[in-house]
Amino acid sequence: MPTPKRPRRTAERILEVTLDLFNAFGEPNVSTTLISAELKISPGNLYYHYPAKDELVNALFGRYEAELGELLAAADSVRNVEDAWLFFHMLFELIWKHRFLYRDLNDLLFKNRRLETHFQALLAAKEQAMRQVLSGLHLGGALKMELREAAPTANAMVVVVSYWLSYEYVRDPRHALEPDRAGSALMRGAFHTLSLLLPYLEPASRDHLFKLAGNYQQGDK
Repeated sequence: MPTPKRPRRTAERILEVTLDLFNAFGEPNVSTTLISAELKISPGNLYYHYPAKDELVNALFGRYEAELGELLAAADSVRNVEDAWLFFHMLFELIWKHRFLYRDLNDLLFKNRRLETHFQALLAAKEQAMRQVLSGLHLGGALKMELREAAPTANAMVVVVSYWLSYEYVRDPRHALEPDRAGSALMRGAFHTLSLLLPYLEPASRDHLFKLAGNYQQGDK
């Protein structure tokens, strides 16, 4: 007799399918009925693991929050433009993986108290990471910036990181968040975040940033 799947595995599978559906259609447009139908399980089985839709959202957000915390910790190791390019590309990859959070951010914050409070903490963590990137680039000799310029620049970087996918969506609502558009969307997000540093980058680092962006564009075609 085959061994029945462990409840934990079922719960994980529910989250995986829910994430795919939320990303594809937007959280407001996905019902628990649709999720259970996609999984080919009964609504009662779904409710056993996640009694409310908000619990699905919270569980997915918890995963994102943990992954983001690990990634932001790497900001302190950035010393040059190539390090920064990799860091921001990984950051946008993570945001893309959980893009429903950013696609439907205002609606989710309005409905979900946990997200409302935790996203504020994430913004603060992102800003601290941006300051670490700036400090690291300065230590590595790639960036010249006065101390008073660091805070507003870090804040502007957080704004671009947090709302880039919304901008992409407004530009092309029917196609922007499709999986085959991911590469170009992530590249543009990384480049435009780092482009805020163009006035402060040393000439060689500035040229290298344009080269990195150009190489990625060619590879993404």
